[in-house]
Amino acid sequence: MLVPADVRCPYCDAPHEYLYYNDGKRREQILCKVCGAVFQLNKRFRPSTTTYWCPHCEHALYRWKEQSLCTIYKCHNNSCPAYLKNLGALNANEKKLQKEKPSQFKLRYQYREYHFDDKLRHSQPEDDGVDLFCIHNSPNVLGLVLAFHVSFAIGARKTARILKEIFGIRISYQTVLNYASAAAWYCHRFNLVYKGDIDNESAGDETYIKIAGKHAYTFFFISAQSRKISAYHIDDSRDALPATIAMNEAVRTAKPDQKLALITDGNPSYPAGLHYLNSKRDAENQIEHRKVVGLQNLDEESELNRHFKQLIERLNRTYKHHVKAANGFKIKNGAICLTTLFVTYYNFLRPHMALDYNVPIPVKELAGPLKLQNKWCRIINMAAQITDSMLPC
Repeated sequence: MLVPADVRCPYCDAPHEYLYYNDGKRREQILCKVCGAVFQLNKRFRPSTTTYWCPHCEHALYRWKEQSLCTIYKCHNNSCPAYLKNLGALNANEKKLQKEKPSQFKLRYQYREYHFDDKLRHSQPEDDGVDLFCIHNSPNVLGLVLAFHVSFAIGARKTARILKEIFGIRISYQTVLNYASAAAWYCHRFNLVYKGDIDNESAGDETYIKIAGKHAYTFFFISAQSRKISAYHIDDSRDALPATIAMNEAVRTAKPDQKLALITDGNPSYPAGLHYLNSKRDAENQIEHRKVVGLQNLDEESELNRHFKQLIERLNRTYKHHVKAANGFKIKNGAICLTTLFVTYYNFLRPHMALDYNVPIPVKELAGPLKLQNKWCRIINMAAQITDSMLPC
């Protein structure tokens, strides 16, 4: 039986006159007389269930590990160029150890699929139910408390003493903390709504604080030109999830076609989180990541972006000055409240020398010859008018 006239060799393009069946009555395998290649006439494929493929050898990746926050896929091809390159880079002792304990060496290509969709919850102050418009003291006293305790980084006990010794206002240090905690809930909503657009380049980093005697971490991102804090988040670890939450908030108000770049240190949590964020964006709208590694400029990328690292380190230094008076926090909500108030002060009330002593985010309602305590009161009044529909989802 002759091969159909429309069949040609896929290797040398020989016509059907040079092709014949090579499997008897099955009539499926064809041999080319010109090049000697063997191929199938009607290939039968099963639908592939593979989700990811190795970019180096194009083999299917298999599911290696299933974790709560991510699924890890690995390439099993022993001829993969990435695997052979990493294997060849080992010395004699490492190769011997690799045969005995192969789990100590990460030689094969891995891909992580993160499951962060319902876990990107920004840290926010708790609503303790205190209505600042029904307190026993006047709004001016509330403004003075926030001015001394937050703007001038004075501890709660000293703030209460200043109000008593200078202004004749008798309140306890616990009242100072209660007022600050209640005001933080309003200020957090104010920060989210009035953040505005961000710059094309933002620097990010994390700094540690003490909560209940243990290390916790505050993530910050700051816009390079406007000097505004575009994201702040507190977490117990420096893993990929808190880094992703901070980066997601940092780019939340970006324009749809804006070309963004985030500059961080060598913490692997940032590229992992950025990989997740970029997987949700179009190919033309990917977020660029630049790294500044170490204290010395040992590579060109670190040298070109060192000034961004210095910018975020100066912010960390200012933040540490404002939380130093607290001498650590007993609970996480206390750290979140003071951090929220610090961001409100830094973005809307603190004159910045690099901005010709203007604030990073100017708000017309806060302009003019207002006293600092009056500005704090006006922020709370404006925040009280923010509805839930105005907040980000």
